[in-house]
Amino acid sequence: MEFPAKGMDRDALLARLRGMQAGDVDWRGGKTFSLVYHPGDDVLQIQKDAAALYFSENALNPMAFPGLRQCETEVVSASLGMLHAPDGAAGTLTTGGTESILMAVKAARSWAQENRPKCQRPTMIVPLSVHPAFEKAAAYFSVRAVHAPLRDDSTVDTDAVRDLIDDDTILVVGSAPQYPTGTMDDIPTLARLAQERGILCHVDACLGGFLLPWVEKLGYPVPPFDFRVEGVTSMSADVHKYGWSSKGASVVLYRDRALRRQQFIAYGDWPGGLYGSPSMTGTRAASPIAGAWAVIHYLGEEGYLRLADKTMKAARALIDGIHAIPGLKVLGNPVASVFGFTTDDIDAYALSDAMEMRGWKLDRLQRPPGLHAMISPSHGPLVEEILRDLRACTETIRREGTVAEGAAAMYGMLGVMDDRTAVNDFILNFLDGLDG
Repeated sequence: MEFPAKGMDRDALLARLRGMQAGDVDWRGGKTFSLVYHPGDDVLQIQKDAAALYFSENALNPMAFPGLRQCETEVVSASLGMLHAPDGAAGTLTTGGTESILMAVKAARSWAQENRPKCQRPTMIVPLSVHPAFEKAAAYFSVRAVHAPLRDDSTVDTDAVRDLIDDDTILVVGSAPQYPTGTMDDIPTLARLAQERGILCHVDACLGGFLLPWVEKLGYPVPPFDFRVEGVTSMSADVHKYGWSSKGASVVLYRDRALRRQQFIAYGDWPGGLYGSPSMTGTRAASPIAGAWAVIHYLGEEGYLRLADKTMKAARALIDGIHAIPGLKVLGNPVASVFGFTTDDIDAYALSDAMEMRGWKLDRLQRPPGLHAMISPSHGPLVEEILRDLRACTETIRREGTVAEGAAAMYGMLGVMDDRTAVNDFILNFLDGLDG
């Protein structure tokens, strides 16, 4: 488009936006299984009300908006308590899980510069299933990511982690849970391995940080994963996932303030004044901070337990139902509401195409090919419909031999290519072409 010469009136502008929105996925109707976590219209309205109150404020200077600073402090404090952090622990609110992970890796690198000066090329040991944000952190902060293989149950091979740790290792990472299959890495063993070598251990609980504490209180078995595990030095947890807050809000938490200090940036020689920044961004949107504060106070423990209960019941029903469909199997042993599943005798990506034709937006996995779901309370009333369509699509594909087309076929082709550099080039070209 060319820059508009004249402004558009309000009604026409909003109508244009609504028209553009018409092609988006139907997250309100429970048709999506990622990207948006919908706890209900009442919580959504609280987010909007709080965001509107702080629509124009800027968290760049916390002294200018003390109320906003209090919101952030209370969100971090509540998160530390929820995850059983010890006295002296500290954290920061970020724009999302990626920034939280970036900050944890930056803090680890700065910590190593002070505490492991002989380290020539800092590395971090990460599971093969770890979130790609750690690849971003590796690229941004020159901390090489060394990938540890997975066991048959999709958890990281801790024996391999032990063998991979060397004098350049500064950080060991585990997921609670990991995205592809919803399984949890053995955090106590990873933390112990890190502690034995005098290095740091980060738990990526972006998915589970605001769900697993309540799942545990509901009586479901949850392996140890938080600051109760000795040797865990930092954690990331997304408020805008199962914390039910608006995008983008996450926390990065540290066992002590000295480690958090390593993520900060200070510059005292700028003519514009003294400059200090706690995280990646300079200007920081205030609305997500206020929204996170509002949702935590609106729901309280009672509300979080209620939503966790609905989420887990829907997830367990779906997992049990998928197990009962011939030819489908759930991957690993998911501990909460995130899981992946694959197929024995049909094209998994053809199944994703078929489900999409019926309005369901299931994400795709690779290695092995599969489908992926993150469950919210809105899926509860739809469990039988989802399973009925899965069963029907599976039977149709088995009978007619349908193969994947479009994006699903692309996944199938790229997933089996040996030249992973070519795969990365394809992804880069795709990103480069998104603007036309």
